[in-house]
Amino acid sequence: MDIYIYSDESGVFDAKHNRYFVFAGTVFLSKKDKEKWERLYLHNERTVRNSESLMPGEEVKATTVSNKSKNKLYRSLNRVEKFGIVISEKDVLDNIFDDKKSKQRYLDYAYKIGVKRKLQHLIDIGKIDPSKVRSIHFFVDEHTTATNGRYELREGLEQEFRIGTYNWKYTAFFPPIFPNLSILTLSFCDSRTKTLVRTADIVANRLFFCVITNKVPKMLRSNFQVVYLPK
Repeated sequence: MDIYIYSDESGVFDAKHNRYFVFAGTVFLSKKDKEKWERLYLHNERTVRNSESLMPGEEVKATTVSNKSKNKLYRSLNRVEKFGIVISEKDVLDNIFDDKKSKQRYLDYAYKIGVKRKLQHLIDIGKIDPSKVRSIHFFVDEHTTATNGRYELREGLEQEFRIGTYNWKYTAFFPPIFPNLSILTLSFCDSRTKTLVRTADIVANRLFFCVITNKVPKMLRSNFQVVYLPK
């Protein structure tokens, strides 16, 4: 089994001026599934592009289309597996905001937790057999993450899903949830060239809006798991 995960973020991780930060994404459980949804979403984007009269080359994203079109695109993903992470910034330790590295490490931690909970849910309901997962491919909308930060995220994902982790005292080992995983890739992408990263943009935008308007329960479905941090 090959798993493909597309993700984006919404909000600014800056507790002085912002209350929430959100990650969200879409999950596809085979190359065939991924390619099918890519075709479907491109078709839906073309419909929106025509109705919105967008300029040639302009992306169909949450920031470029009307609320009506955003809703249409979001509804088109009703049958897609989705996940989200909501960070309440006022509850995050103050010293985490002191420097960029601390902030990035916390965001990496939050991202790993959200993805792991989603994949664990899919295992629990029988959609994923962990022994049959051979590869996981992560596609993240590129923002301003430094090169070393990208390396650290990839290393963290490998430890979580392919290698296994230790507790902070190194007195206990936690095996990876995919014991036969041989390939894990992480790509930071320009959403203009990755159709399914744009699905994550729409999901992240919707989740952020629902968080700030207290409407998250109304948007949740059995295929959309959301993690709230910090606990």
